[in-house]
Amino acid sequence: MGLSRYAFSVRTKMGGRSIIGPSKASVMVYRAVLAGTIDAQDHILQEGERLDQLAGLFYGDASVWWIIAAASGIGWAPQVPPGTYLRIPKSIDAVYSVIV
Repeated sequence: MGLSRYAFSVRTKMGGRSIIGPSKASVMVYRAVLAGTIDAQDHILQEGERLDQLAGLFYGDASVWWIIAAASGIGWAPQVPPGTYLRIPKSIDAVYSVIV
């Protein structure tokens, strides 16, 4: 049940090219985690771990790494340095209910 990180992005035209802006979903996920609407667990990123690997482990779908990034407020980098504090939503269904 993958949901593209671009599903809620703003698309604009710039110089004749289509540009995809930041996702509204990421802001919604981050705010819901901060408010406690989405229950999340703490995780300190270890050497060799990546967000896509964690998404595969926790959700069974590496393509939803952006949910961990959004919940943690770290932007869209799929690789972040070891020691980074992450908030990993416990239920992907809770995330979907907030953004869909």
